Amino acid sequence: MFEIRPTTNPDISAVDALLARSYPILLKDAYQPSVLVTALPLISRAQPGLVTCGTYFGVFDADVLVGAGGWTQAAPGGARRAARMGHIRHVVTDHRRVRSGIGRALMDHILDTARLAGISQMACQSTLTAEPYYKAMGFERIKPILVPLRPGIDFPAVAMRRAV
Repeated sequence: MFEIRPTTNPDISAVDALLARSYPILLKDAYQPSVLVTALPLISRAQPGLVTCGTYFGVFDADVLVGAGGWTQAAPGGARRAARMGHIRHVVTDHRRVRSGIGRALMDHILDTARLAGISQMACQSTLTAEPYYKAMGFERIKPILVPLRPGIDFPAVAMRRAV
């Protein structure tokens, strides 16, 4: 079985490597190459402040990081906080291990910890690739969105939400 635990500073390089090797493969069928060439260098990097925030988790199989993700009360991009609202953040499963229960175990853990912290709603900015996964996890599609990554670089995504 998997071990799920909060990630810490020593895990940053492993999260970074997991994102860098898996996002290009996981996202290639849903996005044009012209989108990926500008977006991947920006989204396939671990965010140290997020990885060490206490609500970002690693899924380990015999000490190998096979999934990561978490939640924060702060919205991506620094949007205003809403009471009892959490935000899914930077979820990834090793592309060689999709559909093996890692994502479900991780999301169950994320939602359980958010519920214990008093969160009642969870928002998500899903990639186009991950929309079916989030739907299977009980999230409802709100609308298509563009996530601003840098001036002039927007990433197509889907706003989703569910009760915790």
